[in-house]
Amino acid sequence: MITRLGLIVLRLLYRLLGARALGRLGAALGGLIYYLPNWRRRVGETNLRLCFPEKSAAERRRLLKAHYRAFFRATLQEAVSWWGSKDEVEALTQIEGFEHVAPHIGKPLIILAPHFIGLNIVAVRLSLVHSPTVSIYARIKNPVIARLIQHARSRFGPIELYDKREGVKPVLRAIRRGLPFYYLPDLDHGRRDAVFAPFFGVPAATLTGLPRIAALTGAVVVPCVAEQTAECYVARFYPAWADYPSGDLEADVRRMNAFIEERVRERPEQYFWLHQRFKTRPPGEAPLYD
Repeated sequence: MITRLGLIVLRLLYRLLGARALGRLGAALGGLIYYLPNWRRRVGETNLRLCFPEKSAAERRRLLKAHYRAFFRATLQEAVSWWGSKDEVEALTQIEGFEHVAPHIGKPLIILAPHFIGLNIVAVRLSLVHSPTVSIYARIKNPVIARLIQHARSRFGPIELYDKREGVKPVLRAIRRGLPFYYLPDLDHGRRDAVFAPFFGVPAATLTGLPRIAALTGAVVVPCVAEQTAECYVARFYPAWADYPSGDLEADVRRMNAFIEERVRERPEQYFWLHQRFKTRPPGEAPLYD
């Protein structure tokens, strides 16, 4: 009931204010929520302390507050991907570097999409450019939000969405049929199908799916990073990775983490710091989160 009421209010605000004013409201809200005692803020503080030990405590606090502002701006502007028209989605999003991905459309292709703010609305914009696509999702506990996100991803074109509990076989078949695989492999999902690879110098349990799926399908890997700018969200494609996979699974996973780390350093406030990225520890190591 509370979720439905909140969505009704959000939809009304979107229609009354428009996308950009709604984003400003979200940023202001994030700045306030940062000061409220909450467990997620402690997670963010731990992540930034581990990843940016060279920064002072004050610098990390400013960075985390900027993250809260950016995160809640993006959260409220999700309204555009849920209820906005095609023109409204296009007005709030841009695509750069599509020439890196265009030659691979219709062939086995993996779009590597790290967890940057704006990830969801960028995915909706990409569905306007090419569909169908295929993706894996983790079941969200709130069924209302889960249905809304799946609805947004398929509004402007078909998408094959598979629960990660179904395994990877349906995804492999879809990739071989020429459907681009929109893949988000940079969260901590535990030890299963993962190796410990450095992320900002800290061992992080990292899924091995990217090189394994690329090897099984012959897919090309093209990274796509979502960027939140002052006015919009940009889906920025990077050149396809050469010599990937290399046959060295751990080296390939390290390459993925290194690429993501480089992009995070370019826009550190926009990475998803409220996730327990280092929750799974190597044997013998103490937990890093309270």
